Amino acid sequence: MSAFDAEQDDTTKFKVVLNHEEQYSIWPSDRENPPGWRDDGKSGPKAECLEYIDQVWIDMRPLSLRKQMEEDAKRRAEQPEPAPLADEPPEEPLPYRLSRGDHAVVVSIRPERTVEGFRERLDLGFVHIKFTDTRGGTELGFPVDKNALDLSGVDFEKGRGRLQLSGP
Repeated sequence: MSAFDAEQDDTTKFKVVLNHEEQYSIWPSDRENPPGWRDDGKSGPKAECLEYIDQVWIDMRPLSLRKQMEEDAKRRAEQPEPAPLADEPPEEPLPYRLSRGDHAVVVSIRPERTVEGFRERLDLGFVHIKFTDTRGGTELGFPVDKNALDLSGVDFEKGRGRLQLSGP
């Protein structure tokens, strides 16, 4: 901005204008409003008009958006919660559905894929199980109930045995 423009702004009288969406702007007072804009009633130096807009334009959302959001909120408040269908049980979380029945699984040993690594995860009380029959091989982390853990059927030295994991 040149010094001339800055001086001209200091002497130019502005007016606050408003459009149909209740969005504010300033416009030189001596000029016709741009199409779609109307006078708000405030006029004066640029800084005064901008300060006025800062005080009155507290919600920057366009009027149509504010009205739509109010209607949506009112409609949601008036609608009762839909009751679950009598013949459809509520959907169970994925770990519960996958844990029921017989599934091919692999214990995903992290960070290292060794028997010692598996034993370490059991000691920590958390294992990763990969359900190999699912699309993409769903892998989930499960807490292990260390009090219910029976390691008597496992030979960690030979890397063999049978183990049933239970969660808390």
